Amino acid sequence: MHKILIVDDEINIRFVLSAMLKKEGYAVASAADGLEALQILKTGRIDVVVTDLKMPHLDGMGLLNRITEQFPEVPVIIITAYGTVATAVEALKKGALDYITKPFELDDLKHVISKAVKTRTLKESELFLPPEEIERAGIIGASNAMLKIFDAIKRVAPTTTTILITGETGTGKELVADAIHYNSPRRNNPLIKINCAAIAPTLFESELFGHEKGSFTGATITKPGKLEIAHKGTLFLDEVGEIPREIQVKLLRVIQNQEFERVGGLQSIKVDVRIITATNKNLLQDVRDGSFREDLYYRLNVFPIVVPPLRERREDVLPLVDYFVDKFNKKLDIAVTVDGEVKEMLSRYEWPGNIRELENLMERMMLMARSKRLTLSEIPAELMGRIGNSAASSGNEDKKPFKDFLRSHMEDVERQMIIRCLEESGSNVTKAAKMMGLSRKGLQIKMIKYNLRK
Repeated sequence: MHKILIVDDEINIRFVLSAMLKKEGYAVASAADGLEALQILKTGRIDVVVTDLKMPHLDGMGLLNRITEQFPEVPVIIITAYGTVATAVEALKKGALDYITKPFELDDLKHVISKAVKTRTLKESELFLPPEEIERAGIIGASNAMLKIFDAIKRVAPTTTTILITGETGTGKELVADAIHYNSPRRNNPLIKINCAAIAPTLFESELFGHEKGSFTGATITKPGKLEIAHKGTLFLDEVGEIPREIQVKLLRVIQNQEFERVGGLQSIKVDVRIITATNKNLLQDVRDGSFREDLYYRLNVFPIVVPPLRERREDVLPLVDYFVDKFNKKLDIAVTVDGEVKEMLSRYEWPGNIRELENLMERMMLMARSKRLTLSEIPAELMGRIGNSAASSGNEDKKPFKDFLRSHMEDVERQMIIRCLEESGSNVTKAAKMMGLSRKGLQIKMIKYNLRK
């Protein structure tokens, strides 16, 4: 269940929003001002923050700045009255995901919350680094593959060239886009991000180009789109392959002429926007299939950057492990280190989920650690199995020592698990077998194998 934090000094607003969101299946927390909201953010997981602008102690803009610094993965939605739309647009430039206007309709609220939750879910496990790291390219890694990406960033950042970043899910494509923007002359102007996979196709045009008042049912005010808000800055389109085909021709015009019209508008709006896109799909194949325009593809792919999967830059695995250990020690307020044998195991794994999979695993193991040192017993059984299968399926002779290493340590882990289950069950073999998911006979055979009958 996703948890939404409502921040407003008006108790009636908090009550109404909480009731509406609970009815939609969300968990809800509430705060009367920004300082109270920050305390809630520090004590538990929050998926989305919905905040008013005008509040005592710490207002909505101040809260947005603090969240951007301390909780960059949490999307922020601004509540605004009609007369403060300009302030809300300024908040978008500073990192807010979207805004809703008072009085708001249930459908409007549902849409913007749904988009925020999807955005959080899709980007949640990306590798977030502090701004000082981003300014020096912001990517952990010293492999040859990553050095080439650093060089590409250095070359393309000062230009206005359109960029297409490709790579598997979880490789850190968004981080590369961040690095390009923050190393460019546009660094002090907005970096506006749209996750194209998180927006309903029917709403994409309004999201990108904005709309005029009365242009469709529910358009009660004129609303600028993300392109307009990104003026003089950078627009990052993640999962660009998900853009509806009917919108692709309009995006092509923006790239060519740097102008567009809002939905329902007649006046052309000129913008100065640098466009960076990313995808984990094969866009060229989509072009062949007819789902993506060929002319747009070549406009986006002026300067391609390919982010390699983790299995092709194994030298970066251990530096990433060290980074995540430091990150989660701070986040969880613990002091855990990693055993050398665990590092050896992690460096050998193929990592089909890339950095995202590694980060999730490190957090899980550190949460489950029984002591201040992670050992092989903390590695989940299913991962041990996948590592074993990977080693067994390899035909390389130089893998044999690792297969022997893996087999011996898996046996050691299994022996320790049997001992622990027997201790916890009071040496009751039937109960211990049930705890391990084995039959009584199966456990007895293993006890004989490991000389544990006594």
